Amino acid sequence: MKPQQRHGAILPGVISSEGAPLGMEAARRLATTGRYEIRPGLTDAEFARIERDYDFEFADDHRAFLASGLPLNPPLNPPLNPPQEKGRTQARPWPDWRDGDPADLHKQLGWPVEGALFDVEHNTLWHPSWGQRPADISRALSTARQHLTRAPKMIPVYAHRYLPAGRGTCGHPVLSIYQTDIIIYGTDLAEYIDHEFTTPDRPISPGWIPPPMVPFWSEFL
Repeated sequence: MKPQQRHGAILPGVISSEGAPLGMEAARRLATTGRYEIRPGLTDAEFARIERDYDFEFADDHRAFLASGLPLNPPLNPPLNPPQEKGRTQARPWPDWRDGDPADLHKQLGWPVEGALFDVEHNTLWHPSWGQRPADISRALSTARQHLTRAPKMIPVYAHRYLPAGRGTCGHPVLSIYQTDIIIYGTDLAEYIDHEFTTPDRPISPGWIPPPMVPFWSEFL
């Protein structure tokens, strides 16, 4: 994950020189699949509203992707390997940052934390940094939630595929997050689009060297 090299504050609407081409290339690859109608991209004012209302900042490549065009649900043609969620997320896997129901967006944003809490309750998950696990399950869940709220925020790209939040960053692998079953689903955003929509069986190149990975969530890879 590459930090933006810039002195002082990063201004709204500014995307790093590395993040912009990567996000635009991901958008181009999605458009060439013909699987989704794509609306005009998000404006600076829309980004500001989203980041204010949902309390995060997009990574630069994710921001450039959404600025290039906003994919519509449902697909014009079925995807090759549809995600296995149930309900609205399966039917509408692209987050509708412009007109979507805030409850749906909050649910997608909360999916990684809620999935980890499910594993705390049902699959004995307990991170060593959380201290001794309380014997009472209610206290254990409360303690885990407090720690999870301090974990890096993960932002939905499509269904349960996520990128870390963070203005001034780009190039992080796209992670597939289902509870704490977490795998790399694309070495970067552009390669992810190929994997999800074009060549799902193509393995990651054995010569690929992972960049520095998001804390906490990457420990489950």
